[in-house]
Amino acid sequence: FWLKAVAILSKRYNPHTPHRVSESERTSIAMDIDLLNPCAKEEKGKHKLKRMIQSPNSFFMDVKCPGCLQITTVFSHAQTVVLCGNCNVMLCQPTGGLARLTEGCSFRRKVE
Repeated sequence: FWLKAVAILSKRYNPHTPHRVSESERTSIAMDIDLLNPCAKEEKGKHKLKRMIQSPNSFFMDVKCPGCLQITTVFSHAQTVVLCGNCNVMLCQPTGGLARLTEGCSFRRKVE
């Protein structure tokens, strides 16, 4: 009796053979997210190298001086203080990452 039970159990479960998935089980597995068409909000939140298409976080922008209304091109991650060419008003000051624009300055992201 015991030998017969051991033989039946060994046929059902063998740790050395790979688990085979039937065709019906394979097609019923569904993903929670669409990997080919990621949401733009999720992609923007990812690291610049982990996105589906790598793209930088930095950009150039046109900053308008609140005093003389002159437009100056500024890098988004500027590491120095940027002054207006006409009136020497400070347009932005550096921080650890993005440069902080002064109050009253408006900006427009430059297109390539």
